[in-house]
Amino acid sequence: MTPAAIETALFDSWDYFLHLVTILVPLFIGASFLVGLVEEYLPPEKVEAMLQKRNRGSGNVAAAGLGAVTPFCSCSTVPVLAGLLGAGAPLGLSFSFLLASPIVNEIAAFLLLGLFGVEITAIYLVSALVAAIIGGIVIDTFDLDHLVKDVRVTTNDRTVATDGGTASCSCSTQNTQTTKTHRERVETAAGGAWSFFKDTFPYLLLGMTLGALIHAAVPASWLQQVAGNPLAVPLAALAGAPLYVSMAGMLGIAAPLVDQGVPIGTVIAFVVGGAGVSIPNLILLNKLLERKLLVVYAMIVVAIGTVLGYGLNFLFG
Repeated sequence: MTPAAIETALFDSWDYFLHLVTILVPLFIGASFLVGLVEEYLPPEKVEAMLQKRNRGSGNVAAAGLGAVTPFCSCSTVPVLAGLLGAGAPLGLSFSFLLASPIVNEIAAFLLLGLFGVEITAIYLVSALVAAIIGGIVIDTFDLDHLVKDVRVTTNDRTVATDGGTASCSCSTQNTQTTKTHRERVETAAGGAWSFFKDTFPYLLLGMTLGALIHAAVPASWLQQVAGNPLAVPLAALAGAPLYVSMAGMLGIAAPLVDQGVPIGTVIAFVVGGAGVSIPNLILLNKLLERKLLVVYAMIVVAIGTVLGYGLNFLFG
């Protein structure tokens, strides 16, 4: 490549990077505030209490819905999952929560909306939510409860143990949630949003930088040729796992792939696989689930990404 071509590519990368910044950064800040507000009104303990009283079927719907609107990170999703299992909640119900939590959330909704529009965002959110419900119901048809490890999870002022579905939970009786005014909750959410943005911005920055480089340096014809492989969708779902940094970072990479002609469904499969089967997520879940159940979870996530990917490619191909 000649120096003139390199200079042109660098300018192209910079322009595309600024394009991503103007779209993703404001949406990410807004989504972060909404995340903080949801966590103020729906802390993990309240989510557990709401789901522990539910049965199969309607409980799966409630679990997937709460998993979608309470976008806890993996480090807090796992203690909630442990609390559900330790209190005797059905494994399938707990799985519906676990499946929905990483792939259906406010961050994904806001950024998808800004990048790909209302139609694709709506199809993604509804389809992934339905898949989480169905995935949990399917899990309930098998006798897999014995594959939950006997562990003790301690987070903040709570200790939760799982022991064959028998509950053991010791919690502090102090509860500051009920003493807060609405204004205090909003102020706390705003502070938390700024803190979350600062902690996560490096990953968003990394994703946008990689996306800008892909846009300028990787030939569109090569990407389209790779995406033309009949197995590109499931392979994309698998490839997302080792490359995952954060949902914001993944979508920063996804946008230029679509702009370069990679089918939207293949890109969405990449995002779903990365969010659900990321290495950090699997490491945390390994503390709670036996290897066989962990493999089942990973297979369900890849299946969700694959079905959603083929479906979107069919609709928008």
